[in-house]
Amino acid sequence: MAKGEWKRSGADDLPLTDRSECEVFDDGTNTFFWRAHTLTVLFILTCALVYVTLLEETPHDTAYNTKRGIVASILVFLCFGVTQAKDGPFTRPHPAYWRFWLCVSVVYELFLIFILFQTVHDGRQFMKYIDPKLGVPLPERDYGGNCLIYDPGHPADPFHNIWDKMDGFVPAHFLGWYIKTLMIRDWWMCMIISVMFEFLEYSLEHQLPNFSECWWDHWIMDVLMCNSLGIYCGMKTLGWLSMKPYQWQGLWNIPTYKGKIKRIAFQFTPYSWVKFEWRPASNLRRWLAVLGIIFMFLLAELNTFYLKFVLWMPPEHYLVLVRLIFFVNVGGVAMREIYDFMDDPKFYKKLGQQAWIVATITVTEFLIVVKYDPNTIMLPIPFFVTQCWTLGIVLIFFWTLWRFFIRDITLRYKETHQRRQEGSSEQDRVPGHADGSNLATSGRSKLNGSMDTVRHRKS
Repeated sequence: MAKGEWKRSGADDLPLTDRSECEVFDDGTNTFFWRAHTLTVLFILTCALVYVTLLEETPHDTAYNTKRGIVASILVFLCFGVTQAKDGPFTRPHPAYWRFWLCVSVVYELFLIFILFQTVHDGRQFMKYIDPKLGVPLPERDYGGNCLIYDPGHPADPFHNIWDKMDGFVPAHFLGWYIKTLMIRDWWMCMIISVMFEFLEYSLEHQLPNFSECWWDHWIMDVLMCNSLGIYCGMKTLGWLSMKPYQWQGLWNIPTYKGKIKRIAFQFTPYSWVKFEWRPASNLRRWLAVLGIIFMFLLAELNTFYLKFVLWMPPEHYLVLVRLIFFVNVGGVAMREIYDFMDDPKFYKKLGQQAWIVATITVTEFLIVVKYDPNTIMLPIPFFVTQCWTLGIVLIFFWTLWRFFIRDITLRYKETHQRRQEGSSEQDRVPGHADGSNLATSGRSKLNGSMDTVRHRKS
């Protein structure tokens, strides 16, 4: 790109479309920070391998050597991916950052595939290699308990039930939905997913005990307070990101220290901005895509709880937090690639790489849950819950049938009938249309008369 050139957001070679994209000004500065360092990484990696091979004595511990070999293999793959993988739609704070998380996605999927192909006992005991504290059945817990908001039985603190719920999961709910809003970029979709997940907790509390919560914990603390506040703050942030100017200068081209500090801080904001306009009711393709996104979101949320249950991981274990951090970093890229593929299929002819691997991870996690504890998954759902979900699915099916088939056929028939009526009325307005043959005959007689005159003059 030429120095000081304005361009649309996204990749440099994207065509101008009707999407809501901001304009970006970039002075084209290419510093050491942005250059490719393939040879540097290759040299450092080779030196590390030479050191391990020639200067370090290999210990006679099979378990330790196996762990170190697996970690070294993963690190080599990450080094290759960070330097050689294809860039995604995000470039801030650095393209290598997003390439790193793409490679971590591949490593995580391979780990899930390995777990999937183990027996239930071996898979759970394998977690001991990651943390010796794992591989132990989880203790039974009572998550529902006393649901009184005001408990007269505790005169010292009658609101103790509320204070007991004020744990680390309250800010986690808020922060989680703030980040999800930045991913989805739509208030309606976020609220639908938030409410539907609470219905899922109601429906599946007979399977997992930690889904059994008080009604005010579901709807007041979760939906109205934590989730809604996180979505509200996320929408405010989206509004600021859509309005801010995207003008990028090289750090050494900024004269003031205040400007340099501001430029460093803005390095952790998006390079450009695209407003997501899902428009699910515009056509059948977008409607099915939005339904698929909501389904995968809910499935990924459920996997968080079911994986902890079947792999015997306590909720406070660091691996649970690591998985959430992982999805925070890969979810935004996946949503952008899904939106690009859905919004402009003529240009984006295939689903993005991060979206593809995230969908695969979500499905593989669910398959692990099904294999490791089919008895829990197959517990019969209460009849009234089944009726509610069946009614919802039937309503969605018939609305889809009406909106994209019956309604379109009806509108097409009305348009065709209206065009026929307009055509017939225009024909009626032409004078003498009913006696068209007389007009043709009189025209021919006039022509013949003129020809006879000509012949008479020639003779």
